[in-house]
Amino acid sequence: MAELTDIERMLRRHSAMKQERQSWLPHWQELSTYLLPRNGRYFLQDRDRGHKKHNNIYDNTGTRALRTLGAGLMSGLTSPARPWFRLGVEDTDLMASQPVKVWLDQVRNKMLAIFAKSNTYLSLHSIYEDLGCFGTSASLMLDDFEDVITHYTSPNGEFCLGTDYRGNVNAMSREFQKTVGELVGEFGYDNCSQTVRSLYDSSSYNGWVTVMHVVEPRDMRDASKQDGRNKRFASCYFEMGRDKDNKFLSEGGMDSFRVLAPRWQKLSGDVYGMSPAMDALGDVKQLQHEQLRKANAIDYQTKPPLQVPTSMKNREVDQLPGGITYVDASSPSQQIRTAFDVNLNLQYLLEDIQDVRGRINSAFYADLFLMISQDPAGQMTATEVAERHEEKMLMLGPVLERLQGELLTPLVEMTFERMVKTNILPPPPPELQNMELQVDFISILAQAQRAIGTNGLDRFVGSLGAVAQMKPEVLDKFDSDSWADVYSDALGIDPTLIVAGDKVAMVRQARAQAQAQQAQAEQAQQMADAAQKGAGAVAALHGAGVAPQDVMAGLTGYGG
Repeated sequence: MAELTDIERMLRRHSAMKQERQSWLPHWQELSTYLLPRNGRYFLQDRDRGHKKHNNIYDNTGTRALRTLGAGLMSGLTSPARPWFRLGVEDTDLMASQPVKVWLDQVRNKMLAIFAKSNTYLSLHSIYEDLGCFGTSASLMLDDFEDVITHYTSPNGEFCLGTDYRGNVNAMSREFQKTVGELVGEFGYDNCSQTVRSLYDSSSYNGWVTVMHVVEPRDMRDASKQDGRNKRFASCYFEMGRDKDNKFLSEGGMDSFRVLAPRWQKLSGDVYGMSPAMDALGDVKQLQHEQLRKANAIDYQTKPPLQVPTSMKNREVDQLPGGITYVDASSPSQQIRTAFDVNLNLQYLLEDIQDVRGRINSAFYADLFLMISQDPAGQMTATEVAERHEEKMLMLGPVLERLQGELLTPLVEMTFERMVKTNILPPPPPELQNMELQVDFISILAQAQRAIGTNGLDRFVGSLGAVAQMKPEVLDKFDSDSWADVYSDALGIDPTLIVAGDKVAMVRQARAQAQAQQAQAEQAQQMADAAQKGAGAVAALHGAGVAPQDVMAGLTGYGG
């Protein structure tokens, strides 16, 4: 039996991953129909189709709730307007070093600048919406000579995923189409097939060609070589249906898996994830059905079907307000009247529609993200706001942990790896040699999740202060320095605002010395004042004719 070529082997794996994905496609298509008609690409020819796709949406509550979820995650996790992560090391003593903190802060700021310059934030917003709708998203991160990095977010239905034995995504294949001009411009004329070259020579630049892209672990490689064909992960492009020459459009590689493939929630053993939209799909469909029936009921009441006498056949009935139609009304059957009466109480239907809308907003966490603006009372105390933030974190906690592990941490690590290769990092301090960096998230949602722990600290300090009014010695049990460190860390305060322990000791020592010197100066001044007053009193007595020895004798009790 002949050995399989590389392309044949990749096609077999793609076929297997496609079969694994097959059972999810009908569900994803239904979600697209009722929530995001423009998202998802389930056929190669679905590209750039401008015809109307919103025919099944009569009420866009589900779509707006999904948009709110995506915007809430974007602003709460990865806001472009503020830092949402910081770098650190596991060694707490090393983190107290000022050069280390300054270098980590510089690297973080450079990384945030790269994210802002590239299309990272646009890609993240698309990922959040895809996660809320389909439960799975995939975005390829590639090197870019102008923006350092760039992202290609693959539409749902276009990509297939594979996982390793730990359930982590480690392979992706996607089948898509490019024009002849794009193919020659990206991969070069000589790397294209004879068919593509012929189309290009005949100026048929807009002809579409199906391309396969595979990213997977490379089992057979020479680890001693650093070229693209011997990297840990293969990244290969080839034309589908090409001549049997086993030739790639591009055969490259990656040192790490450069695909961001987060899942909203997943069961053990599953490749693809579940989403809030899957939970809300029944409510979304019910809402569309009720809105359609409500519109039908209104039409029946405002413009009901008519029952007219046979004598009116082929004659026009004037249905406009104030219109007149002449009929022979000698009998009831000869009158114009409604065919049947529709007396539906729309109030009950409207109440049920509001109930369904509430369930949809809850399924997408829209009520949590908009809990302050939608407060019916219009006013909330700071305690109520804190408690509602705590409630939000309880609901989103597991999701945030998964997003940080499968999306944000790999994003930061990949970007740092790219920055190392492009040599744009500032020189690190010697203390960081061979030290592994850690990512610490300080976004709004991450801080709110941490801030839950500050409620206990606040209650402890408040109770301690109340007891100290009766027994001040209880404050001996309180370590204020440790409290400042723990509380600032829980709130995500910039570490440069917190003075290191060694500097605090020096400041306190200098303050103690200054206080001691001031006390000595005050004591010397008091002694000088006393001596001056004593000298003045002796001079006054002497002027009055009293001898100094008589004064001393009087003070010691021996005088007359």
